Amino acid sequence: MSQFPLLLHSVSYAGFWGQPFLPVNDFIAKAAELGFDGVMLTAKRPHVSVLDYGPAERAALRALLEKHKLEHVVVAGYNNLTADLEHGEVPHREIQTFYIAELARLARDIGAKSVRIFTGYENPAADYTRQWRLVVDTLKECAGRAADLGVILGVQNHHDIGVGWESFRDLIGSVNHPACRAMFDAWAPALHGDDLGAPARAMAPHMVHSTVADYQLRPRYKYDAALTNYVRHTANVVAVPMGQGFLDYRTFFAALRTGGYTGSVAYEMCSPLIDGADARTLENYARKFIEFMRQV
Repeated sequence: MSQFPLLLHSVSYAGFWGQPFLPVNDFIAKAAELGFDGVMLTAKRPHVSVLDYGPAERAALRALLEKHKLEHVVVAGYNNLTADLEHGEVPHREIQTFYIAELARLARDIGAKSVRIFTGYENPAADYTRQWRLVVDTLKECAGRAADLGVILGVQNHHDIGVGWESFRDLIGSVNHPACRAMFDAWAPALHGDDLGAPARAMAPHMVHSTVADYQLRPRYKYDAALTNYVRHTANVVAVPMGQGFLDYRTFFAALRTGGYTGSVAYEMCSPLIDGADARTLENYARKFIEFMRQV
């Protein structure tokens, strides 16, 4: 048995990358059938959008999760706090804050304890310092609203602002709110070329969740006739089963344990898989994730 509760991310069955689409209820049954301890629910269409899930739908969803004994639930939000800085008359911060507060309310209603959110993609309409302040101030307000609902916000280290792990640690410290924690993933620091041990040990005390997937790098080149040679471009990244990629997850999880982390870990298939997108492949990858985590 894995030391960490294991979750399956519903984005894996949302059909965004040509994989089979499962409605939310069918996905929940699939996650239970595969042996997961819980689920991470994509909080946008075609899954659990706040526009589509009113009181009755939320009550039914909570009952279904309880029926399948999926005790660990994370709501996965999709925000961008630095969007549309080109148009100052649009109250974008208020729009984003309202969306995140609604996600926290959704989480409370379905029995989830945390909501995954992002920072923002760096926007050329403002300097980095201004965007940093915007992100920190918005996260503080959102954390206060989530705390009133008994929900924790978990910031994932994927968007540009604060994505480097040292900056990410600074960001969480700057927000400095007990309801704003880290959902730190290995994917970003691995692509940055960092050894995963130090970041994991440093972030473990601040974390409530981590989402994982494994990848291999495929070099890319463009021919330059003037040089009679190839110019190297940024490598392409392709998803492979856990343990078959370049991410050193054994070091990552060992460092998390050393740092005292006991939160959940979700598996996601959120990009094209090297072995295709049929239902059997998705099940195979999900089962290999569970096997890998048991070994770890």
